[in-house]
Amino acid sequence: MADQQAAEPVFQIQRVYLKDLSLEQPNSPAILLEQTQPTVDIQLGVEAQNVAEGIFEVSVSATVQTKIDDRTVFLVEAKQAGIFEIRNLPEDQMGPILGIACPQIVYPYLRGNVADTIQRGGFPPVHLAEINFQAMYEQQQAQAAGQGLPANAQ
Repeated sequence: MADQQAAEPVFQIQRVYLKDLSLEQPNSPAILLEQTQPTVDIQLGVEAQNVAEGIFEVSVSATVQTKIDDRTVFLVEAKQAGIFEIRNLPEDQMGPILGIACPQIVYPYLRGNVADTIQRGGFPPVHLAEINFQAMYEQQQAQAAGQGLPANAQ
């Protein structure tokens, strides 16, 4: 046990990769002729899971849907993930590392892939806004606490 406490903390990025990506244009080509400005809805999510001793996968997902009235112009669903080696950190630091630090590393790759996919679909790129993952994490913790769950439950 004393050896573990004396061990140096480890935080390394093993790999960042595109885990899932889809583009749908269910109402093309007719909807492409519409002159009405579409509405854009963007949903984001963060997931973390332990895949092996000291190895974690953290993924950030985005769903971008544009509609004219109730008809979809396009729908993009993307999930960007990273594999991180995290060892010898105090347990109380693991939540912020997995919920804030890792998503901040993965998110710029997701932003680029989403914008590129939308542009390749024949549309002006939609650039996802910068995200304050610390505020998002703190909001999730507050919601969990309000539901009577332990603060580090996911």
